[in-house]
Amino acid sequence: MLFFFLRRVVMLFVTMVVASFFVFALYEFSPGNVASKTLGPYATQAQKDILYEKLSLGDPLLVRYGRWVGVLTGVIADPLQDPELGLNFSDPRGDQYFGNFGYASLYKAPVNDIIWDRLGNTLVLAGIAFAIIVPLSLVFGVLSGMREGSVLDRSLSYTGITLTSIPEFASATFLMAIFVAWLTILPGTSGLQSFDEWSWASQMVLPVAVLVLYDFGYVARMVRGSMVEVMTKPYIRTAVLKGLPYKTVILRHALRNALITPFTVILLQIPFLISGVVVTEVAFGYPGFGRMLLDAALFGDIALVEAATLIAVFIAVSTQLIGDVGYMYINPRIRFT
Repeated sequence: MLFFFLRRVVMLFVTMVVASFFVFALYEFSPGNVASKTLGPYATQAQKDILYEKLSLGDPLLVRYGRWVGVLTGVIADPLQDPELGLNFSDPRGDQYFGNFGYASLYKAPVNDIIWDRLGNTLVLAGIAFAIIVPLSLVFGVLSGMREGSVLDRSLSYTGITLTSIPEFASATFLMAIFVAWLTILPGTSGLQSFDEWSWASQMVLPVAVLVLYDFGYVARMVRGSMVEVMTKPYIRTAVLKGLPYKTVILRHALRNALITPFTVILLQIPFLISGVVVTEVAFGYPGFGRMLLDAALFGDIALVEAATLIAVFIAVSTQLIGDVGYMYINPRIRFT
């Protein structure tokens, strides 16, 4: 098992290196001068020329990538904070530390001062939605799978397909039309600001509802399909014929095996809820990670986009690692392969 875990960690490291190179190369070869994209659209030509020389942007791509990784890992100092450039870029952490993503031209602040707060906001939103989606999906999926073809089973299938087919922007608009414009019982924005009329909890209701409605149907149908398959296995029929209580058959024999496939599906919702909630955050003005990434991409903030992309990749790969380890505990046969 230790070898399996170490192999997955090495794969995570390799994936991050490859992803970081492609992200770096993509922005290097995108239209526009790298110095211009780094400083933003309002920098003077003199500043761009000085930065071009300071960063040695005429060097080969691999050399520039090595320097970028050096700044990111804290091996070399951040050249953007050099006082000779006159950019007034300063970071309270210093110019040489691990995790230095650079300076965000969109917010006129170090990337680390922006990205972690936004990521924290999205983690709160995603955590609440995840805590609702998983129990609901497991309960309804298992109950439907236990009685294939029942009214509950058909209702879940129709409801799940319908909800999953509705885009997030459509459900957000629909919910705002009802609860904001018509009933006026919830706020139309979720800026996480303090208002006399709207509490923090009330501002979270609609964004969470949109995510739950969109994701619940998909996860529940995956659980239902796995449960249906397990209920047809010979060992389930044998347990029933032996006279075991139906509750014991479900909890001790069917449920654990039915969760093997949905376990991966459930974990895959974590990257989606963190980096794939752009539409929901934009619709409600939520100051989260996805909205920040969209604003940075539209503005052309190269440092912020690179940092956000690497964090999103790390979350996705880490989730896969957790899924592999958890999969081993759920299915002991995998430990010996």
